[in-house]
Amino acid sequence: MLTLRQLRQFLVVAETMNVRKAAERLHMAQPPLTKAIRQMEEVLGTRLFERTNRITALTPAGAVLQKEAVTTLMQMERSMLLTRRAGQGMTGALRIGFVASAVRHLLPEMVARFHFSCPQVVLELKEMTTARQVASLLEDTIDIGIAVLPVPEYAIPKLSCHPFFSCPLIAVLPSKHPAGTSGVLSLSALAREPWVLFPEQEGPGLYRAIIEACEKAGFAPEVVQRAVQMETIVGLVASGLGVSLVPEFMQKSGWANVSFCRLSGEQIPYQVALIHKAENINPHVADFVKNAVPPQP
Repeated sequence: MLTLRQLRQFLVVAETMNVRKAAERLHMAQPPLTKAIRQMEEVLGTRLFERTNRITALTPAGAVLQKEAVTTLMQMERSMLLTRRAGQGMTGALRIGFVASAVRHLLPEMVARFHFSCPQVVLELKEMTTARQVASLLEDTIDIGIAVLPVPEYAIPKLSCHPFFSCPLIAVLPSKHPAGTSGVLSLSALAREPWVLFPEQEGPGLYRAIIEACEKAGFAPEVVQRAVQMETIVGLVASGLGVSLVPEFMQKSGWANVSFCRLSGEQIPYQVALIHKAENINPHVADFVKNAVPPQP
C-alpha cells in the first residue's frame, strides 16, 4: 500500500520531471527519493515514469496515479478540516456545484438563507457545468448541484430535482445587426446567421432544446464559435462573431455593442434546479433544499 508521504513525493517528481529538483523541494537527499519512487513502482507492478538518462514523461499508469493522488490528498485535507471543525463544535459540510451564469444573481441570497438556518455547516462551492455536476453527483464528489435543466436522460432515475427558477431564452445580436432594433423577432430570422453556442457535452439537454427549436423553425444553426459561459457568449456576439440565445436575465447586465430581442412564437425555457442523488446520505441536503431555495412567487 502507498502512503500519503509517497504520494506527495510522487507528485513533486511528476511536476518537476527531475528527481534532483524534486528532492530539493522536498528537503531530502536525492537517493532516498529515487528509492521511494522505485518502491512505489514495485508495489504497483508498473513503471510510473519514462526514463532514458533522466525522466522524460509520465507513463499512462503514472498519469492515472497523478490524477488519483491529487484527489486522495485533497480528500485527506478535507477530512482533516472537517474533523478539526467537529472538534470545535462546527459540524457538517455541503459540496455544491453550480452553473455560474445561471445563479450568479441568486447564489449570494441562497447561501445567506442557508447560513442563517444552519450556521454550523460549511458550504464548499465549485463552479461547474450541468454535465459535470451530474457526473460529480453520481461519483459522490459533490452533494448538490445547481444546474440548468434538463439533465442528461441517463441520470434522471438516479437524481432528485427541485426546479426553482425559470425564464425564456432570448436572442442576442451584434448591436449593428438590422434585426436587433425590433425588440422581437422569429427564430427563423436567424437562420442564415453564424451562431455562437456552448459545447453540447457541457449542457446536452439545453443544447438539444435549442437545436430542436431551430429545426422546427426550418434550419440547422451554423455554429462558428463555442464558449462555456453565457457571459463569454454575449461578449463574442458583441465582437461581431455571430448570434446566440441566452437567458432573459442576461440583458440586465448592461452589455455594450449587443441587442437583445424576445422570440415570437413558442418560447424556449431556461430552467434552473437543485439536483442531488435520489439516495442521498448527507442530512444537510434536505436543509439546503428547504432553506436556500427562494420562495416561489
